[in-house]
Amino acid sequence: MDNLNLDQHISQQYNDELEDVRNKVLLMGGVVEEQLSRAVQALVTGDTELAAKVEANDYQVNALEVEIDEECTRIVARRQPAASDLRLVLAVIKTITDLERIGDEAKRVARMVQEELNGTMTSDIRNELEHMGSLVREMLRMVLDSFARTDVKSAVKTARFDSKVDVKYVSITRLLMTYMAQDPKSIPQILNILWAARAMERMGDRCENIAEYIFYLVHGRSIRHISKDKKTIKKITKQK
Repeated sequence: MDNLNLDQHISQQYNDELEDVRNKVLLMGGVVEEQLSRAVQALVTGDTELAAKVEANDYQVNALEVEIDEECTRIVARRQPAASDLRLVLAVIKTITDLERIGDEAKRVARMVQEELNGTMTSDIRNELEHMGSLVREMLRMVLDSFARTDVKSAVKTARFDSKVDVKYVSITRLLMTYMAQDPKSIPQILNILWAARAMERMGDRCENIAEYIFYLVHGRSIRHISKDKKTIKKITKQK
């Protein structure tokens, strides 16, 4: 964060407040990452007890979001931040919102696991879900690392990575539609698996959002709703 000059304030307390907010975001990210990992594991293995733990532990994510949001509000009220400081506070508020929603999606996956899925989770479906879960976990890990280091290049790379998650989701959807066509009686159970896959796809979208906030934090420009190709990103960066 040195390149943003966030440690160049007259008040050491102000420096500490900004650093504390950053650290709490990473703490929250770690909790969300664990929730995601456990939810995917429960889905792939059919572990209903683990799924129940994921659902029960969602309160930790919610509590951290409230705590960080309140701290950001206090900073805005007391410090009236400007320039990069204000961008940091705004990026943090948006980031924790998306992290909380990733936590919600992990809980949604856990709820699907607790439905009756016996006989429908074949090896090919399980392998596809496991692969998609690995992609989403990697994406979350990448974006949290990008946030910790305010690494714009890594953040943009993470945003592009979402296309891999989308492709896998389409592949899983087609596979599940085939199973439903072959055995209409399995439709309710297959739909639960589809909702779980959809939840993971949304997690990827949330990670992409966080990557965009990192770009805004560093460059003060939004890259939402535009192409993330190298030429476009380079052009936007030069326009700063």
